[in-house]
Amino acid sequence: MRKYSVQALLLTFASFLLLILLSPSIPQPQLYHHFADNRNFFGIPNAPNVISNFPFMVIGLIGLVLCHRRSYFNISLEGELWGWKCFYAGVTSVAFGSSYYHLHPDDASLLWDRIPMTVAFASLLAILIIERIDAKKGTHAIVPLIMIGIIINVYWRFFDDIRLYILAQSAACIAIPLMATLLPPMYTHSPYWLWASGFYLLAMLQETTDRVIYAFTFHIVSGHTLKHLSAAMVPAILSLMLAKRSVYSDKLLHAKST
Repeated sequence: MRKYSVQALLLTFASFLLLILLSPSIPQPQLYHHFADNRNFFGIPNAPNVISNFPFMVIGLIGLVLCHRRSYFNISLEGELWGWKCFYAGVTSVAFGSSYYHLHPDDASLLWDRIPMTVAFASLLAILIIERIDAKKGTHAIVPLIMIGIIINVYWRFFDDIRLYILAQSAACIAIPLMATLLPPMYTHSPYWLWASGFYLLAMLQETTDRVIYAFTFHIVSGHTLKHLSAAMVPAILSLMLAKRSVYSDKLLHAKST
């Protein structure tokens, strides 16, 4: 089952890659930087979209502290621990990168918004490889996956072509819930992965309906502000999973670590 699931994931990724490479170059749409809510509070430009990044910093720093103490989280493998540390470092950086972007939205500042998100996604992919496929290969994949993500963002910035970024984001959004669903888990509370994926999909929906939500709420809150709050639920849910879960069996853990 696991073998066929991995093959299906690789086939899906290869199909997306072929589709992207055959498509023409896609420049970053400049309308993306025009958000519905551009109100200033306390001298802060675009304040709601800036301030709504605060939960990322709180959750990310808490996660880093708890990973350091380790006993608070059920993390059985050393490589897996490094993966979660990279994830929480990425989440913490999202707070600063996204806030910086929303102070002055343009392509240059958007780079510093996307890189931390890419680091977080790459870390989650490596973590799932460690847990569901092979611990050694997943551990070795942490740094390469993160570097590939950073290179993709730099490529977009220099060549104004977001095809590879779209591929990376789409692949992560598809691979993470599929791996969490199709591959046998090492730990209990595996459905938390799907809850986290659901909140990220909700965040994407809120982002695309930014102005609709802003008008529907009588200019109280925009879709993009809600997107930040929904996206922050992803590390919050995964942190709760880490605190509650337990290893299914010592035999399975041994098989993963050899």
